[in-house]
Amino acid sequence: MTRDTDSSLLNSLAIAIVFSVAFAYIESAVVVYLRAIFYPDGFTFPLQMFDVTALGKRLTVTEIGREAATLVLIVTAAWLFGRNRQQRSAYVLVIFAVWDIFYYVWLKVLLDWPASIMDWDVLFLIPYVWASAVLCPVLVAMAMFAFGVAILWRSARGKPLSIEWSDWLGWMIAGVVLVVAFCLGGRRITEDNYRAAFSWLLFVIGLGIGLAACIRALARKQR
Repeated sequence: MTRDTDSSLLNSLAIAIVFSVAFAYIESAVVVYLRAIFYPDGFTFPLQMFDVTALGKRLTVTEIGREAATLVLIVTAAWLFGRNRQQRSAYVLVIFAVWDIFYYVWLKVLLDWPASIMDWDVLFLIPYVWASAVLCPVLVAMAMFAFGVAILWRSARGKPLSIEWSDWLGWMIAGVVLVVAFCLGGRRITEDNYRAAFSWLLFVIGLGIGLAACIRALARKQR
């Protein structure tokens, strides 16, 4: 039974990863087009002439809608892959993480960018411009992937996590702190001192709180 369970888990996980890698290519291809249109001389920080309103109301709404649609697709795919709420939550983490990491892998293949993991990028536009070094979202994605796989592994063996309110509180605090750090990083992306706007302290605190909550949930004995 364990061998069959492991095989089923690996098959589902492999399909989810293939989906995420392909979806990441679509995302990166859109960015290739956007950079060719708006940054023909190269996408470098500080960004020149970057202003969300400069894209025009229609393009701004379109881009924000695309980002929202991306999240809907990830959640929808996770819903189809998972069999219960915990598995679906785990697949959200796994799909988002693989999509995020391979987004940069494909950009490296297509544009030879980023040159290093410390290159800066605009990450998101909801509810405000997010920006940071590429390293930061990749670290978050790696943590999400590891935790998602751990949840699926436990669930496949009939040992789902026993989640407490304190776990949710930890994840919510971590999420808010990380979002604040990324949004702070988006404040000065057109200025020479753009790096100074990002708070590495907040990022480390947010990531640390999130990891601690994940480890605590995994270490807790099943009720």
